[in-house]
Amino acid sequence: MGVFLIAALSDLADGALARQRGEVTDFGKLVDPIADKLLLVATLVPFYLLTSDHPELGNIPLFGGIGLWILIVIFGREIAVTWMRTGAARRGVVMPAQRSGKYKAFSQNVFIGSMILWLAFRTEAVSSGWSGPLNTFWEVIHGWFTMVSLIVALGLTVYSFVIYLAVFRRLPHEPAS
Repeated sequence: MGVFLIAALSDLADGALARQRGEVTDFGKLVDPIADKLLLVATLVPFYLLTSDHPELGNIPLFGGIGLWILIVIFGREIAVTWMRTGAARRGVVMPAQRSGKYKAFSQNVFIGSMILWLAFRTEAVSSGWSGPLNTFWEVIHGWFTMVSLIVALGLTVYSFVIYLAVFRRLPHEPAS
């Protein structure tokens, strides 16, 4: 959880510092999203593998574990936006991050942080045989929070894809001369 928090917070901080100091570069606009994608892969793939191999660890309300379809939605959006940005770059245009993409990234980070805590708790609860009202309370409250954060993250993932698609469609079709 600590490594994830450092990675997520440093991502927020470096962008804010670059904008504040007027040091935003085309390189940074292109590389920052790649770092975001690596963070997603480094967390969501293990979530999928863990909850597939050990369904008792998932147990998130409405979802159970992290299904393959969730990875397809999230990674599909990332691949599509990367493809659009590459196409824009070939036309001589840099597609900077959109506000909807920032909201998407934030909501995904909230979900990932919640899921890390959920998996840590569930692992200990299952291996130690925890039961009782405190365990039930934690599972209900945290389970529902994790579920809602996943729904919000998925919704903003799809919404931001639609926004990027609209921006991409408005770009000129010919390379800039």
